Amino acid sequence: QLQLVESGGGLVQPGGSLRLSCTTSGFILDYYTIAWFRQAPGKDREGVSCISGSGGTTDYADSVKGRFTISRDNAKRVIYLEMRSLKPEDTGVYYCAMKGMYYSGSSYTSLQETEYDRWGQGTQVTVSS
Repeated sequence: QLQLVESGGGLVQPGGSLRLSCTTSGFILDYYTIAWFRQAPGKDREGVSCISGSGGTTDYADSVKGRFTISRDNAKRVIYLEMRSLKPEDTGVYYCAMKGMYYSGSSYTSLQETEYDRWGQGTQVTVSS
């Protein structure tokens, strides 16, 4: 059974850091591009970052460039989102999602929500003093 489970969210003060994890099971990880999305209260879900099946290509939303880092450990089957210098506007529910490719080690990335067909349940991140 294909599964994505997010963890690592919580309450943090502005300027603080968090590391989110997306633990996967049920599929061969390097056949998939994985992305992080977030949804703030009253707003549409937006793409935050993504990483290719090979792990060699990444992409970030302009709002998080230089502050967030995405990485993957295929052996552990986990995708990480390291978040630094957090701001109140980073508050929201963070989801990881998967997009299947037809071959392993793809360099494809996308922050388009409609391209992803399986999602985790989300983890709450709150940035507040």
